[in-house]
Amino acid sequence: MMDLVLLPPDFTLLQIVWFWVIALLIGGYFVLDGFDLGAGALYPFIAKNEKEKAILRRSIGPVWDGNEVWLITAGGALFAAFPFAYATSFSGFYLAIMLVLFALIVRAVALEFRGRDKKFKKTWDILFFLGSGLPALLLGVAAGNILQGVGIAANGDYIRGIPVLDLLTPFPLLCGVLGLLLFLAQGSTWLALKAPKGSALQKRASKLSTPFQAGALLVFGLATAAWFLLVDQASSLVVVCIIIVVVFVLALVASILQRKNDLVAFVAQSASVLVLPFLWAASQFPNLINSTNGNPITIANGASNELTLFFMLLIACVGVPILLFYHFLIYRAFRGRIKDEDLTY
Repeated sequence: MMDLVLLPPDFTLLQIVWFWVIALLIGGYFVLDGFDLGAGALYPFIAKNEKEKAILRRSIGPVWDGNEVWLITAGGALFAAFPFAYATSFSGFYLAIMLVLFALIVRAVALEFRGRDKKFKKTWDILFFLGSGLPALLLGVAAGNILQGVGIAANGDYIRGIPVLDLLTPFPLLCGVLGLLLFLAQGSTWLALKAPKGSALQKRASKLSTPFQAGALLVFGLATAAWFLLVDQASSLVVVCIIIVVVFVLALVASILQRKNDLVAFVAQSASVLVLPFLWAASQFPNLINSTNGNPITIANGASNELTLFFMLLIACVGVPILLFYHFLIYRAFRGRIKDEDLTY
C-alpha cells in the first residue's frame, strides 16, 4: 500500500506553486510554438508550389515570435526560482540547448529573408525546415533525459559520460520522436485551419493529421513501456492515472480529426500537446532533475529563498495576464483563413 504524502515537511507551498507554474509555462510554449514548429517541419513536404509555401509562412509569420516568449519566460522563471536546477540543466544539456537556440534563430532569419531574397530562396527553405524540425525533436529528447535521470554529483554538478551519446538512449529518443510527431500533427491541423477552404494545401493538411496522431499514439505506448521497463521510477498511482487520461485524450483527438471541423481538430490536438508537459512534471515531482546516482535536484534543495519566490509570484500574477492578453489581441487580429491579399509577409 502506497503512502500518499501531499506536502512533504521539507517542501514549502511556494516551492510547489513555482514547480507547477514553470510546468504551465513549458506547457504553454509546447502548445503555442508546437504548431508553428510542426508547420515549419512540414514545409518542404506539404507545400508544393510558391503560393502554398507563402501561405504556410504567412500562417505563422505574425505569431511565431510571440509564441517563443513562453520559452524565454520559462527559462527566466527556472533561473530565478530554482537556480541550481537551471545551472545543472544548462551545463548538462549545453550542446542540445545551443542547438535549439541556434535553430530557432536560423528559423527566424530564414522566415524573414525567404520572401525577399529570391536568389537564395532554396537555401532559406532548407534553413527554415531545419530550424523548425530540429527543436521539435530535441525538446522531447531533453525532456526525456531529465525524466530518465542524469549523473549528478553531490554538489549538483553534472557528471559527464560520453559526449552526446550518454544523452541519446532509448527512452529520451522515444520522447523526442513523440514530441516531433505531436508537433507535426498540430502543425497539420493549424495549416488545415488557416489555408484557404477547399484548397489543395488545406485538403493535404487535413489528411496528414490523422496518420501523425496515430503514430504519436504508437510511440506514446512504446515510450510508456520503456518508462516502466528501463527507467523504473513510475511507482505512483497518480502517474498511472494520468497516463490513462493521456491515452484517452490522444485517442479522442484521433477520432475528432475525422470530423472535418478544422477548429475543433486544432483545439483538440493542442489539448493533447498540453497534457504531456503536465504528465512529465507529475512523473518526476518533487524532483526538478532526476539523478541516476541518488543526488536529484528537488524543489527543496534547488530553490531560491522564500522572499524571492514570493516577489516572483507577485510579478507573475501581473505579467502572465498581460502575456495572455497580448496573445488574445494577436490571434484575434489575424484570425480566419489566409486570402491572396494576405500573401505579402
